[in-house]
Parts: sequence; structure tokens; C-alpha cells
Amino acid sequence: MGGAMSGSPPPPARRPVLERLGMAVIALFLAFVFGVMAVASWVGGEPFLAAMAATGAFMAIWAGARTVLRG
Repeated sequence: MGGAMSGSPPPPARRPVLERLGMAVIALFLAFVFGVMAVASWVGGEPFLAAMAATGAFMAIWAGARTVLRG
């Protein structure tokens, strides 16, 4: 019954650039750690653990990029 404007919450406030960059640096560090774990797992003969760690690395990179771009 209500239109698009009725009851919709206001858009969230944008985060400061320094905060976004700081969170992106943390995400890059976590991606690096997951990447090292993926390589070590692959070399150690654990392909499932390597795939899971690589997925974690890609997800951390994605989250860091979204943090910077979205604000």
C-alpha cells in the first residue's frame, strides 16, 4: 500500500576515507595470510584446505574492495 518513500530508512552515512583505507589494508593482510596458507596447503598435499584458503583470500580481497568503493 505504501510508496517507495514510506517507512524506508535513510541511507547509511559514508565512512571517512582513512577508515575505509585502513580496513582495506587489514583485508589485504588477511588475504595475504590466506594466500600463504593456500600455497602451503597445496605444497603439503592438502588440496581441499588449499581451495578453502584460496576462497578465503578472494573473499577478503572482495570485502576490502567493496569497503573502499562503497564507502
